[in-house]
Amino acid sequence: MKVGFITGITGQDGSYLAELLLEKGYVVHGIIRRSSTYNNTSRIDHLMKHPSLHLHYGDLTDGAGLSVCLAKIRSRYGETLERLEIYNLGAQSHVKVSFEIPEYTSETSGIGTLKLLEAIRSNNLESIVRFYQASTSELYGLVQEVPQSETTPFYPRSPYGVAKLYSFWMTKNYREAYGMFACNGILYNHESPRRGHSFVTRKITIGLGKILRGEADRLVMGNLDSLRDWGYAKDFVEGMWRMLQQDQPDDYVLSTGEMHSVREFIEKAFALRDFHIRWKGDGLEEVGYDEITGRELIFIDPKYFRPAEVEQLLGNSTKARTLLDWCHDTTFDQLVKMMVDHDCG
Repeated sequence: MKVGFITGITGQDGSYLAELLLEKGYVVHGIIRRSSTYNNTSRIDHLMKHPSLHLHYGDLTDGAGLSVCLAKIRSRYGETLERLEIYNLGAQSHVKVSFEIPEYTSETSGIGTLKLLEAIRSNNLESIVRFYQASTSELYGLVQEVPQSETTPFYPRSPYGVAKLYSFWMTKNYREAYGMFACNGILYNHESPRRGHSFVTRKITIGLGKILRGEADRLVMGNLDSLRDWGYAKDFVEGMWRMLQQDQPDDYVLSTGEMHSVREFIEKAFALRDFHIRWKGDGLEEVGYDEITGRELIFIDPKYFRPAEVEQLLGNSTKARTLLDWCHDTTFDQLVKMMVDHDCG
């Protein structure tokens, strides 16, 4: 029996991973936080009636609840449960927001990982669990070399990055101390039409849609010159799964190996709807305008800047491509078009 357990199942990555595992014949369990509204499961609503999907209320800040949840899963399958794949995707994952709520970010993105690892141990599941920890390119922060690989020194520049660094080393420690099959996936930015609305790529495509529909007359941004290695989330969850199918646990970078700026993402997105963006002014006074009509569309507001900026991230995923036979199938241009088509019609 193939059984998967996903924290963060209602997020972008969790929803794509749930689809992948169900397609592969897994029984999938996931935890969701209770909400007084019903839109917190929107990304997995199309899966809710699947007979092999089971949801539990839980939270990464509640170690006892995590332990009870894993105990129920083990009890449900008994001796037939020979392997349980656990994917820890839950977190407060917005970097800018982590500066505003650093303690909560640390509890969910850092200590939450420890609580989940301890829930595995308290249920004596070490021998049958394969554990995936969602690490991040934000570990590299103030980059020490370009591109970054598994051996590049870390230098996180946000509470989120620091919390994830704790999780990275705790996962590695439990692998070495207790013989757990535990892997870190150091994933670079990966986007999709399911990306949260406040993340920069989705903010751009949603903002473009509002301009086209006459609901807004501008898009207000922060740092236009940040460089990121952007891929497609659906390609990346395939890599997560591949890590847990190996003979030995290890840590892997997943990336496209290409860098693009926020500015370039804006230009490509707007061009798909016949806006030819050009730029004038400097610094906070810089404005993006449509070359054909002269209409000013893109403005800068310093409130969207991070207190400590990560200027560039570029990954070297040679190890994953070689050992996992993983690749990304979706190009940057295809990704931009996919998101624009979703948010702009």
